[in-house]
Amino acid sequence: MGKHIIGKQLTAFEGYLRAEEREPGTIEKYLRDVRAFAAWLDGRALDKETAIAWKGHLIGMGYAPSTINSMLIAVNRFFHFQRWEDLRVKTMRIQRRIFRSRDRELTKEEYIRLIETARAQGKERLALLMETICATGIRVSEIRCITVEAAQTGRAEIALKGKIRTILIPGKLCRKLLKYAKKQKIGSGEIFLTRTGKGLTRRQIWAEMKAICKRAGVAPSKVFPHNLRHLFARTFYKSCRDVVQLADVLGHSSVETTRIYLASSGDEYVRCMNRLGLIS
Repeated sequence: MGKHIIGKQLTAFEGYLRAEEREPGTIEKYLRDVRAFAAWLDGRALDKETAIAWKGHLIGMGYAPSTINSMLIAVNRFFHFQRWEDLRVKTMRIQRRIFRSRDRELTKEEYIRLIETARAQGKERLALLMETICATGIRVSEIRCITVEAAQTGRAEIALKGKIRTILIPGKLCRKLLKYAKKQKIGSGEIFLTRTGKGLTRRQIWAEMKAICKRAGVAPSKVFPHNLRHLFARTFYKSCRDVVQLADVLGHSSVETTRIYLASSGDEYVRCMNRLGLIS
């Protein structure tokens, strides 16, 4: 009969990902990518040639190599879950990017404008939330770990994929977090909550940040939660010049992942090259 993707398999796959303690955003993406693959199959049976054809389809659609790889990783994970190891498809080889596009590199000056704009608009929670991500380097999904107790002790314990790492919170930020919590009458637990007392979602934070771009004079392409983590990484590295220590702070298991965060637009390299005096 051949191999087919059916609804029960996707439900079981979702349960498997949850058991692996994957982040909600990761689970959502994996399921979305596998569903897209199933829709493309349109009921056809699966074999290795068909799986490779899916990769070719994505290339033909003009997706960026990194996007294609992320979709292939999701489908390969599903194949692994199904024990269809013979169907796994190789990802595209990508040379490590040395430079980032200027339209995506958030500068410290732009970050400060975003903070000031949020405060000017009375969005105190958003301003403090952006400061918290950028001053600690945490992932947006880890914002729930910023609690009253964490602000009182100056450290947050973050558990992810079976690993626990400690995030140190600067004293000045601790005082601001506790002041905000007191004002919001939050005595314990998560500090960044909605009006109904629920934790903020990635989508809510993303939307709130996008809403202040125009007033702050910052290109929307630069304004998203994860870019604050990138700014933290670049600023931290300029101060300590220790990529291994930075990898520990960010929670990366590979230094190569950390190096991606340190990519800049290339302006610093150009200035350095101009100082070499090798052009008459």
